Amino acid sequence: MNQLTEKSIGCPYCGETIDVLLDAADLDQQYIEDCQVCCKPIIFKVFEDAELGVNVYSEDDAF
Repeated sequence: MNQLTEKSIGCPYCGETIDVLLDAADLDQQYIEDCQVCCKPIIFKVFEDAELGVNVYSEDDAF
């Protein structure tokens, strides 16, 4: 059973801090979730360094 990790992120559009749940099964994958505040699509990239983390991008960001 995978354990979920809670992280706080800043929306790249509205700047609001929102809490998201990360699943280790999503490691090294990219997915999109809408911001809970402004409803714009946020691109998530899950990674693992010392712990599970996430980078977030707007659709306009180049990465």
